[in-house]
Amino acid sequence: MPNDMLSAFDEYFEVITADTPELLEQAFRLRYAVLCTEARLPGFEAACYPDGMETDDYDRHAHHLLLKHRPSGDFIGGARLIFPDPSDPGKLFPVEQHTQIDPALIDISKLSRQHTAEITRFILVGRYSRRREQRRRSERSAAGEKREPTDRRYFPHPELAIAVGIIRLCARQGITHWLSAMEPALNRLLGHHELQLDPVGPLVDYHGPRRPYYGEIAKVLDRVRTNNLPIWELVTDQGRVQPLFPVYTPDQAL
Repeated sequence: MPNDMLSAFDEYFEVITADTPELLEQAFRLRYAVLCTEARLPGFEAACYPDGMETDDYDRHAHHLLLKHRPSGDFIGGARLIFPDPSDPGKLFPVEQHTQIDPALIDISKLSRQHTAEITRFILVGRYSRRREQRRRSERSAAGEKREPTDRRYFPHPELAIAVGIIRLCARQGITHWLSAMEPALNRLLGHHELQLDPVGPLVDYHGPRRPYYGEIAKVLDRVRTNNLPIWELVTDQGRVQPLFPVYTPDQAL
Protein backbone atom coordinates (compact mmCIF):
# COMPACT_ATOMS: atom_id res chain seq x y z
CA MET A 1 0.00 0.00 0.00
CA PRO A 2 1.51 3.41 -0.94
CA ASN A 3 2.75 5.54 1.92
CA ASP A 4 1.73 9.14 1.17
CA MET A 5 4.13 10.39 3.82
CA LEU A 6 7.14 8.83 2.07
CA SER A 7 6.11 10.36 -1.24
CA ALA A 8 5.58 13.76 0.35
CA PHE A 9 8.94 13.59 2.12
CA ASP A 10 10.72 12.99 -1.19
CA GLU A 11 8.69 15.76 -2.83
CA TYR A 12 9.24 18.44 -0.20
CA PHE A 13 12.46 17.66 1.66
CA GLU A 14 16.03 16.51 1.36
CA VAL A 15 18.26 15.89 4.38
CA ILE A 16 21.91 16.55 3.59
CA THR A 17 24.98 15.70 5.65
CA ALA A 18 27.11 18.83 5.90
CA ASP A 19 30.43 17.17 5.15
CA THR A 20 32.17 19.82 3.04
CA PRO A 21 33.52 23.23 4.09
CA GLU A 22 30.80 24.91 2.01
CA LEU A 23 27.97 22.93 3.60
CA LEU A 24 29.41 23.39 7.09
CA GLU A 25 29.42 27.13 6.52
CA GLN A 26 25.75 26.89 5.49
CA ALA A 27 25.00 25.00 8.71
CA PHE A 28 26.82 27.50 10.92
CA ARG A 29 25.20 30.49 9.20
CA LEU A 30 21.76 28.90 9.55
CA ARG A 31 22.38 28.32 13.25
CA TYR A 32 23.36 31.97 13.62
CA ALA A 33 20.26 33.13 11.75
CA VAL A 34 17.87 31.01 13.83
CA LEU A 35 19.47 31.07 17.27
CA CYS A 36 21.12 34.49 17.35
CA THR A 37 18.95 36.77 15.22
CA GLU A 38 15.53 35.12 15.06
CA ALA A 39 15.03 33.35 18.39
CA ARG A 40 17.64 35.40 20.28
CA LEU A 41 18.08 32.68 22.84
CA PRO A 42 20.07 33.33 26.02
CA GLY A 43 23.72 32.50 25.41
CA PHE A 44 23.49 33.12 21.67
CA GLU A 45 24.09 36.86 21.57
CA ALA A 46 24.76 37.91 17.96
CA ALA A 47 27.68 40.11 19.01
CA CYS A 48 29.60 36.99 20.04
CA TYR A 49 29.64 35.77 16.42
CA PRO A 50 30.90 38.68 14.29
CA ASP A 51 31.43 36.40 11.28
CA GLY A 52 27.74 35.46 11.23
CA MET A 53 28.42 31.80 12.05
CA GLU A 54 27.42 30.14 15.33
CA THR A 55 30.07 27.58 16.27
CA ASP A 56 31.65 26.05 19.36
CA ASP A 57 34.30 23.54 20.35
CA TYR A 58 31.96 20.55 19.97
CA ASP A 59 31.72 21.10 16.23
CA ARG A 60 35.14 19.47 15.88
CA HIS A 61 33.70 16.06 16.73
CA ALA A 62 30.13 16.36 15.52
CA HIS A 63 28.08 15.44 12.47
CA HIS A 64 25.87 18.14 11.00
CA LEU A 65 22.61 17.86 9.08
CA LEU A 66 20.85 20.38 6.86
CA LEU A 67 17.20 20.22 5.85
CA LYS A 68 16.56 21.44 2.33
CA HIS A 69 13.10 22.52 1.20
CA ARG A 70 12.97 21.21 -2.35
CA PRO A 71 10.30 23.58 -3.78
CA SER A 72 12.30 26.68 -2.79
CA GLY A 73 15.80 25.23 -2.75
CA ASP A 74 16.36 26.84 0.66
CA PHE A 75 17.98 25.30 3.71
CA ILE A 76 15.30 25.65 6.38
CA GLY A 77 16.56 23.61 9.32
CA GLY A 78 19.09 21.20 10.67
CA ALA A 79 20.61 19.45 13.63
CA ARG A 80 23.97 18.56 15.11
CA LEU A 81 24.95 15.22 16.63
CA ILE A 82 27.89 15.43 18.99
CA PHE A 83 29.98 12.28 18.96
CA PRO A 84 32.65 11.34 21.52
CA ASP A 85 35.87 13.29 21.03
CA PRO A 86 38.51 10.87 19.64
CA SER A 87 41.27 13.01 21.15
CA ASP A 88 39.59 13.07 24.58
CA PRO A 89 37.30 10.02 25.08
CA GLY A 90 36.33 11.11 28.58
CA LYS A 91 35.11 14.55 27.50
CA LEU A 92 31.64 15.21 28.83
CA PHE A 93 28.67 15.85 26.57
CA PRO A 94 27.00 19.27 27.02
CA VAL A 95 23.96 17.64 28.65
CA GLU A 96 26.26 16.21 31.33
CA GLN A 97 27.78 19.60 32.03
CA HIS A 98 24.72 21.84 31.95
CA THR A 99 21.80 19.76 33.24
CA GLN A 100 21.06 17.61 36.28
CA ILE A 101 20.76 13.97 35.22
CA ASP A 102 19.04 11.83 37.85
CA PRO A 103 21.19 8.71 38.45
CA ALA A 104 18.07 6.86 39.59
CA LEU A 105 16.69 7.25 36.05
CA ILE A 106 19.86 6.59 34.07
CA ASP A 107 23.43 5.72 34.97
CA ILE A 108 25.45 7.57 32.35
CA SER A 109 28.58 5.65 33.32
CA LYS A 110 27.04 2.45 31.96
CA LEU A 111 26.43 3.83 28.49
CA SER A 112 28.81 2.85 25.73
CA ARG A 113 30.12 6.32 24.92
CA GLN A 114 31.47 5.03 21.62
CA HIS A 115 27.88 4.41 20.52
CA THR A 116 26.25 7.47 22.13
CA ALA A 117 25.57 10.84 20.55
CA GLU A 118 23.97 14.00 21.86
CA ILE A 119 21.35 15.71 19.70
CA THR A 120 21.87 19.47 19.72
CA ARG A 121 21.11 22.53 17.56
CA PHE A 122 17.79 21.07 16.41
CA ILE A 123 16.67 24.17 14.53
CA LEU A 124 14.02 25.24 12.06
CA VAL A 125 13.48 28.59 10.36
CA GLY A 126 10.57 30.23 12.16
CA ARG A 127 8.08 30.37 9.31
CA TYR A 128 8.30 26.59 8.90
CA SER A 129 8.08 25.75 12.60
CA ARG A 130 5.06 23.82 13.77
CA ARG A 131 5.48 25.22 17.27
CA ARG A 132 5.20 28.76 15.94
CA GLU A 133 2.32 27.72 13.68
CA GLN A 134 0.48 26.24 16.67
CA ARG A 135 0.88 29.48 18.61
CA ARG A 136 -0.44 31.50 15.67
CA ARG A 137 -3.43 29.20 15.24
CA SER A 138 -4.23 29.55 18.92
CA GLU A 139 -4.06 33.33 18.61
CA ARG A 140 -6.28 33.31 15.49
CA SER A 141 -8.74 30.98 17.16
CA ALA A 142 -8.93 33.22 20.22
CA ALA A 143 -9.60 36.15 17.89
CA GLY A 144 -12.34 34.23 16.07
CA GLU A 145 -10.40 33.97 12.80
CA LYS A 146 -10.80 31.03 10.45
CA ARG A 147 -8.01 28.50 10.06
CA GLU A 148 -5.86 29.07 7.00
CA PRO A 149 -5.63 26.27 4.45
CA THR A 150 -2.37 24.36 4.15
CA ASP A 151 -0.87 22.20 1.45
CA ARG A 152 1.13 20.10 3.94
CA ARG A 153 -1.54 17.44 4.45
CA TYR A 154 0.59 14.33 4.24
CA PHE A 155 3.86 15.65 5.63
CA PRO A 156 2.91 18.56 7.86
CA HIS A 157 5.95 18.87 10.11
CA PRO A 158 9.47 19.73 8.90
CA GLU A 159 10.66 18.83 12.42
CA LEU A 160 9.82 15.24 11.51
CA ALA A 161 12.04 15.51 8.43
CA ILE A 162 14.95 16.52 10.68
CA ALA A 163 14.25 13.51 12.89
CA VAL A 164 14.36 11.29 9.80
CA GLY A 165 17.83 12.60 9.03
CA ILE A 166 19.01 12.05 12.61
CA ILE A 167 17.82 8.43 12.69
CA ARG A 168 19.29 7.56 9.33
CA LEU A 169 22.63 9.18 10.19
CA CYS A 170 22.83 7.33 13.51
CA ALA A 171 22.12 4.02 11.78
CA ARG A 172 24.99 4.65 9.37
CA GLN A 173 27.38 5.69 12.16
CA GLY A 174 26.60 2.88 14.60
CA ILE A 175 24.98 5.08 17.25
CA THR A 176 22.65 3.19 19.60
CA HIS A 177 21.84 5.78 22.29
CA TRP A 178 20.77 9.41 22.31
CA LEU A 179 21.20 12.14 24.87
CA SER A 180 19.75 15.62 24.52
CA ALA A 181 18.98 18.79 26.45
CA MET A 182 15.69 19.80 24.86
CA GLU A 183 12.83 22.15 25.32
CA PRO A 184 9.93 20.03 26.62
CA ALA A 185 7.78 21.47 23.81
CA LEU A 186 10.04 19.91 21.19
CA ASN A 187 9.94 16.54 22.91
CA ARG A 188 6.13 16.74 23.05
CA LEU A 189 6.05 17.55 19.34
CA LEU A 190 8.20 14.50 18.60
CA GLY A 191 5.83 12.52 20.80
CA HIS A 192 3.03 13.10 18.30
CA HIS A 193 4.98 10.66 16.11
CA GLU A 194 6.07 8.34 18.98
CA LEU A 195 9.63 9.66 18.65
CA GLN A 196 9.82 11.25 22.09
CA LEU A 197 12.75 10.60 24.43
CA ASP A 198 12.58 9.84 28.14
CA PRO A 199 13.11 12.73 30.59
CA VAL A 200 15.93 11.91 32.99
CA GLY A 201 16.13 15.04 35.09
CA PRO A 202 14.45 18.31 36.08
CA LEU A 203 14.07 21.51 34.09
CA VAL A 204 17.14 23.73 34.15
CA ASP A 205 17.97 27.14 32.71
CA TYR A 206 20.25 26.29 29.79
CA HIS A 207 19.61 28.53 26.78
CA GLY A 208 16.11 28.77 28.22
CA PRO A 209 14.16 26.02 30.04
CA ARG A 210 15.44 22.58 29.09
CA ARG A 211 15.45 19.05 30.47
CA PRO A 212 17.89 16.20 29.93
CA TYR A 213 16.50 13.36 27.80
CA TYR A 214 17.67 9.87 26.92
CA GLY A 215 16.64 7.31 24.34
CA GLU A 216 17.74 3.92 23.09
CA ILE A 217 17.20 4.11 19.35
CA ALA A 218 16.12 0.51 18.81
CA LYS A 219 13.47 0.81 21.55
CA VAL A 220 12.21 4.12 20.19
CA LEU A 221 11.80 2.60 16.73
CA ASP A 222 10.08 -0.50 18.15
CA ARG A 223 7.53 1.80 19.77
CA VAL A 224 7.06 3.72 16.53
CA ARG A 225 6.56 0.52 14.55
CA THR A 226 3.94 -0.71 17.02
CA ASN A 227 2.01 2.54 17.30
CA ASN A 228 2.56 4.40 14.03
CA LEU A 229 3.65 2.18 11.15
CA PRO A 230 3.65 4.93 8.47
CA ILE A 231 6.12 6.96 10.54
CA TRP A 232 8.30 3.86 11.04
CA GLU A 233 8.29 3.24 7.29
CA LEU A 234 9.34 6.84 6.73
CA VAL A 235 12.20 7.06 9.24
CA THR A 236 13.59 3.61 8.30
CA ASP A 237 12.95 3.98 4.54
CA GLN A 238 10.51 1.05 4.74
CA GLY A 239 12.84 -1.02 6.88
CA ARG A 240 15.98 -0.53 4.81
CA VAL A 241 17.56 1.64 7.53
CA GLN A 242 18.11 -0.38 10.67
CA PRO A 243 19.90 0.81 13.82
CA LEU A 244 22.40 -1.29 15.70
CA PHE A 245 21.17 -3.03 18.81
CA PRO A 246 23.30 -2.36 21.88
CA VAL A 247 25.03 -5.32 23.48
CA TYR A 248 25.08 -5.32 27.26
CA THR A 249 27.12 -7.31 29.70
CA PRO A 250 25.27 -8.22 32.93
CA ASP A 251 26.79 -5.32 34.89
CA GLN A 252 25.90 -2.84 32.16
CA ALA A 253 22.14 -3.40 32.14
CA LEU A 254 20.35 -0.09 32.38
